[in-house]
Amino acid sequence: ESPFVGCIALKEITVDEGVTLIPANAFREQRSIETVILPDSVTKIGNISFYDATSLKNIDFGNGLEEIGTDAFNKCASLTEIDLPDSLLTFGLDAFANCTGLQGITIPEKITSIGESAFYNCTSLTSITIPDSVTSIGDYAFYYCEDLTSITIPDSVTSMGDEAFNYCKSLTSITIPDSVT
Repeated sequence: ESPFVGCIALKEITVDEGVTLIPANAFREQRSIETVILPDSVTKIGNISFYDATSLKNIDFGNGLEEIGTDAFNKCASLTEIDLPDSLLTFGLDAFANCTGLQGITIPEKITSIGESAFYNCTSLTSITIPDSVTSIGDYAFYYCEDLTSITIPDSVTSMGDEAFNYCKSLTSITIPDSVT
């Protein structure tokens, strides 16, 4: 459980340099948080760290982040843009699921896999840039991204999971390379 339960006036979190981990559940269900500023020393955001932080609008990840845990930002409905750092290597299942206000995201070059349900039900997502480093797209990865209009899957992708793009109602164009099996 979050160590900040009931802190209903908490609007901004600034983490000092030297901290390396945002632990699991750290700010879970803290619905008043609007801004998070992380230093370059943070390398991992644990599972469910900001789950259901519905007012979270701005997050500065710093430049040292390597891992985002499962459900870390699930249900952060006020996030509209996410600028992931180039240092990011992986993000967990449902990492940004149900971020219904999310409109755009660029996935860093070091990411090799877009996990299961990573952007599930991001209904406002209109654009996503998938780098050539990605080799797999997991089950339900973009399921119910109903405002997504087009997507280009790079030649590096060799596998695409079940229902990866189901119910992308606005999708008018998709390019699938022959590398996908």
